[in-house]
This record gives sequence, C-alpha cells and structure tokens, in this order.
Amino acid sequence: MAPIPHNHHSCSCCHSHEKHEQAHSHGHHDPHEHSHSHEHEEGSLRGRIVLIIVTALLLGVAVYVEKHLQMATWQLLLVYLVPYLLVGHETLGEAAEGIAHGDVFNEDFLMTVATLGALTIGFLPGAETEFPEAVFVMLFFQVGELFEGYAEGRSRDSIAHLVNIRPDVAHVEREGQTLDVSPEAVSVGEVVVIRPGEKVPLDGVVEEGTSALNTVALTGESLPREVVEQDEVLSGCINLSGVIRVRTTKAFGESTVSRIIALVESADESKSRSESFITRFARIYTPIVVCAALILAFIPPLLTEAGFAASFATWLHRSLIFLVVSCPCALVISVPLTFFGGLGGASRHGILVKGSNFMDVLARLDTVVFDKTGTLTRGVFAVEAVHPDHFNERELLHLAAHVEHYSTHPIGAALRAAFPEESTDGCRVEHVEEVAGRGIRAIVEGRQVCVGNARMMTDLGAMPHECHLVGTVIHVAVDGVYAGHIVITDQVKTDSREAIALLKKEGVHHTVMLTGDREAVAAHVAQELGLDEYHAELMPADKVTHVERLLREEAATGSLAFVGDGINDAPVLKRADLGIAMGALGSDAAIDAADVVLMDDNPSKIALAVRIARRTIRIARQNVWFAIGVKVAVLLLATVGIGTMWMAVFADVGVTVLAVLNAMRALR
Repeated sequence: MAPIPHNHHSCSCCHSHEKHEQAHSHGHHDPHEHSHSHEHEEGSLRGRIVLIIVTALLLGVAVYVEKHLQMATWQLLLVYLVPYLLVGHETLGEAAEGIAHGDVFNEDFLMTVATLGALTIGFLPGAETEFPEAVFVMLFFQVGELFEGYAEGRSRDSIAHLVNIRPDVAHVEREGQTLDVSPEAVSVGEVVVIRPGEKVPLDGVVEEGTSALNTVALTGESLPREVVEQDEVLSGCINLSGVIRVRTTKAFGESTVSRIIALVESADESKSRSESFITRFARIYTPIVVCAALILAFIPPLLTEAGFAASFATWLHRSLIFLVVSCPCALVISVPLTFFGGLGGASRHGILVKGSNFMDVLARLDTVVFDKTGTLTRGVFAVEAVHPDHFNERELLHLAAHVEHYSTHPIGAALRAAFPEESTDGCRVEHVEEVAGRGIRAIVEGRQVCVGNARMMTDLGAMPHECHLVGTVIHVAVDGVYAGHIVITDQVKTDSREAIALLKKEGVHHTVMLTGDREAVAAHVAQELGLDEYHAELMPADKVTHVERLLREEAATGSLAFVGDGINDAPVLKRADLGIAMGALGSDAAIDAADVVLMDDNPSKIALAVRIARRTIRIARQNVWFAIGVKVAVLLLATVGIGTMWMAVFADVGVTVLAVLNAMRALR
C-alpha cells in the first residue's frame, strides 16, 4: 500500500508525492512501524493546527498595524512577511525543490507565483497592496492541507485495520517445549498453541481444544465463530475464549492473513479511469494555466489605449487571481481520496477490492454470472430425504453410512454426517468393494449391503423406485432386495436468494448460473433463486465460452462479473470484466485471479459492493463538477475585472476543503 504523504498535498501533479511513493516498497510493513507512522501523522496534524492558529493571530496583528499605523509599503511588507513565511515556508520549499528537479508546474509553484505576485504588486504605480490576501492564500492553503491530512488518516485507518491483523508471534511446540517464534519460521505440519486474546498466526486445523474466534477483520462478521477439533481456522482471527492447539496447513507466506495484506497493500496500485484522467489532466493543465496567466498579464496592457505601464498592474492582478483560481488541487486531491475512501469502506464490510479501477467496473455492473457449487450453494453435500422400503429411516442410514465408511467421496461424507454414531456403534463391516461406475458393496453384520446408483440396483435385479426430488439419489439394496433410497443435495446458501433479489434492486438486469452439475439440479437451483438463465453440465472451457458470448451480447449495456470459488473458475474469473471470488472457502487460484474477494463467502455482499462503488463514483463526480463550475465562474469574473483575490482563495482552497469533506463521505 503506497503511503500518502502527510507533509504536503498528495496532488498527483506534485513531484514530491511521486518521490515519496517511490521511496516505499510494497513489502510487508512492520506493525510497530505502522504504529510509529500513525503517531507521526497525528503529531503532524496537531502541529499544523498550531501553525494555522499562530499565523491567523499574526495576520490579525499585521492587519491592525496596517490600519492604525502609518508605515511605508516596504515596512508593511516586512510585517506581513512574518506570518507569510511562517505558514508558507513549506510551500515555498516544495516549489523550489520542484524547480530543482525539473518538475516546475506543480501546485506549490502556482501558489508561490500567485502569492509572491500579490506581495510585490503593491510596488507598481497606481496599484493597491495585496499583502493580507497573499498571507491568507497561504493560510487557507494550510487549512486545506489540514483537512486533507485528516481525511487521509481516516481513509488509511479504515484499510490499515486489515494490515493490523498480521500476527507478531507464534507459540510452536518443538521437542516437548513451546517456543515463541516468528510466524514465518513455522513449517507446515507443526503444532502452534493459541491462547485467549491472541491472533491465529497461520492457517490450520484444530487438533485439541474448543474456542470462539473473532473473524471481523477477515469477514466483517461481528458474531464469533465457534471452533472444535478438526475445524479449520484462518490466520488473522482472534482467539476469544479457550486455548487451542492448531496443526498448520500452510506456510505463513501462503496463509490467509498474508494474502489479505498483499491484496490491501497493492489495492491502490491500479488507478481508476477517473484517477488516471485526473493525473494526466493535471500534468497538461498546469503549464497551460501558467502560460494563459502570462498572456493575461502582458498582452492586454499592450492593446489598451492607456498604455502598458498604466494598465499593467491591473492585468497582473487579474492574472494572479487567474493563477490562484486555476490550481487543480481540488480535483487531484479529492478524486483519488474518494476512491481510497471507497476501498476502505468496502474492506470494513469484508469486501476486498484489489484496485480503484474495479470500482468503475462495479458501478457499471449489468450482468452477474455465478458458478453454483461453493458460490450459490455451500459446496457441502447433505442428506435431504430418506425414503425406506421394508426398513425405517434410521436403519437405512445406518447401513448406508457403514458401507461408505472408507469412502473419500463427498457422498460418503454426507451419509456419515447424517449418521454420526456409525464410527462408534461397533458394527462389523467386511469385504468392502467399490464397483466402478456403480457404487460400493460390503458385508455389514453378515448382510450384503449395496449402496449405489440405479444401474447397480438393476444389475442386482432389485428394481429401484422412482424419485421425484431433485438431487443425487443413492439407492440401497440388502441381500439383493431393494431397501430404499436417500436423496443427497448441495445445500443452497441461506442468503443466495436474497443476493439475487438485491442485485435486481440495484439495477443488475441479467443473472446467470454456469455449472458442471446435472441439468435437473441446475434447473431446480435456478428456479429456487430466481435466476434469469442457467447452463448445466459444463466443463471449465465451456464456462469461458458462455462468458465470452455474454460479453459480446451485453457489451453495450454495462459490465459483466463472474462469481466463483474453485480452481477451475480461475480462467473465467480472468476473462470476465470483473472477477469476484469467495475468500473463505475459495481456492488460492480463484482468489489470485479475482478482482474482488468476498471474505465471508456471502453472495449478498456483491450488491453491497455495487452500492459502495456507485456511491463512490457519485461522490467523485460531484467533486469534479463542483470544482470545475466554481473555478469557471470565478475565472470569468477575474477576466472581466470583477473577481477578487478573496474569490480566488475560495475557488481554490475553499473548494478543495469542501471537496475533501465530501470525499470523506465515501468512508461511511
């Protein structure tokens, strides 16, 4: 995450900002370093407030001296130079540094030229002094810096809370001892002890103990998550209650917390189209403004009847106003700040957007394409219904679970989960045999039990009953006689239907599901959730083909997002205008390929992301039009001689302050 300077404007036309960015790598930050940086920023803001107050008092004294004491112009200049240099020395230094580095046309240069011109214009024949105005421009400039610094601090804090989830230490068990080591020094397969109040240092599986985990930093979910033995835990969570022993499954560099920090730190590398436009605009605009001001100062006096000498002061004054008004800092500060605030606001809800350019795409979202398993459904099979024949439900589940005891297939796991006593009831299971393409058979307590598909039943001569429920139907035969069937389905997520409804409410016109599952299952899920379109029995390449077709069809209406979680979704996540991955259960490949990551796997967060993006874009546009409108009005007034330096101050720094305050709304 490239830090934003707090000692000067982060105006993209300012070389000091670029130099400051180049001085920082995008590696991991030391949390203590972040703490010191935060304290330094707070100290800088306090120092700026003191500077503004002292300068305002000295300016008041200077105005009083000018009104009540008869002093020569050069003496008054010396009086006003005290508050001017006090509040403006930093800006003058930045302007000089810019000139020395060949980056002349930055905002500090504009302010320096305008204020020095205002200080010297009073020495021209027939011109009035502009000493108070010159000091006030610099003073208000610092007020703008103060508001900008505060807004940047708020924006940074909203994202930095994610970086703060980086654990400092891991208590690893080695040779009968518990050692405190850096999380990077822990290998996969080692056991770490996590006490109440401590952060989980690495991803792993609970070997011993139970506890509740605070996952708010990862998912935005405020309710603690209960974990017991064999549950997976993610690094960055905070252990709230019991002591747990966790066997690590990933090295620190591959763990959830490291991936999140990497995402956050690189999030502002990708500029939005609006930001990129502002950056290019400032670099072209500033030299044009300086040239226009020079033309305004020197050409009209040559064309007036009064002559150059008599009218030069008037036109120089107008050109100085023109310079102050023309400074583009309101645009180049507020627009990036708005996007930065939007990224921070989204991250607080467990939505990681990898760059502000993706906010543009989110805001224009018109088509959302979903994978099914693990995205709209939980990706976990469970028994939906049990239809016994000659047995009761419990007996049928008991037999099927024992036959599937050694199976690693999700169907077997679902059957064992439906009859948890299977592992402890002491039944004898022998001669387990898998029949390719059919199912599994075994001897359970002396009876041959076959568990499989309809073809297996037909081979046995046990005619299966027809099932009208949608799902995977597992038939059971005992000693060659049909015993009933069990329906197993992938459970639809509780908020999937709400997700589709919320997207429709946000103006997303087309929702599509692409799945490798069977036609009947896909049709059932699509109908249950209210999807506009679905396609079933697809290979990964088929999903890419369908997305490319939709991209061509929807090209004129808006952008297209694909939402997925599996490693097979990575190609289509990359191909879509916007890839959205499930962060909690999603594969590393999917998360790396995606542009947006939902840390709690709730698809309803997509509508929230769209709403945040559209609000961010709306605030950025408000700032652009407000700043341009006020500046154009004051420029026209200045050109015809009606504008004043006070108007110029408002059109520049006043508009900047208002734009920054408006940009801060994106944080909420």
